[in-house]
Amino acid sequence: MNRNYQKELDCLLSGIPPDLPPSLLLHSCCAPCSSYVIEYLSDFFRITVFYYNPNLYPDDEYEKRVDEQVRFIEAFPAKYPVGFIRGAFEKERFYETVKGYEAQREGGERCFRCYRLRLMETAKAAKETGADYFTTTLSISPLKNAKKLNEIGQELAKVYGVKYLCSDFKKKNGYRRSVELSKEYGMYRQDYCGCIFSRQERELQKSQRKDERGI
Repeated sequence: MNRNYQKELDCLLSGIPPDLPPSLLLHSCCAPCSSYVIEYLSDFFRITVFYYNPNLYPDDEYEKRVDEQVRFIEAFPAKYPVGFIRGAFEKERFYETVKGYEAQREGGERCFRCYRLRLMETAKAAKETGADYFTTTLSISPLKNAKKLNEIGQELAKVYGVKYLCSDFKKKNGYRRSVELSKEYGMYRQDYCGCIFSRQERELQKSQRKDERGI
């Protein structure tokens, strides 16, 4: 039986006492994806955004996304101030993590290994900072597997002793709202997940579409 993560989240949020927000360490892949999640959760949690994305390629893409993330946090009128932690840019660790799975298409085991790496570092940081919960913005993407993300998150919650906030942020038109907020705040919005492999796959898709149109 498939779990309704959105229903579970709504139930949890309804039980949070007003003006007693727990703390949440929110792993973010980019400002556009974080926009709706911060808008949605900032009335219930004291959020700190954790930016740990060693998968990003090229280096200037990493810097663009960091700058845009900080800019959005500073501009968004959250009920409770949103903090920011910049994680290490460990490129070689990412490549070692996905070694042997480079040729897989986006959405497969290569991505699952990347999920685990980023969520593991988020769980560690959540424990170190004393956060009540941790979660990730990744489930807002139609290309990301929310079930797998939640399974990994819950597994790591047991290891590190910090509660994982189950979610599927693409529900309730979350992805569409993130696109609207991106336009509203004039955000830089990339057209690939972030790693060199997803970029190559996206460029191939673009080329194939051009061929189909006879361009």
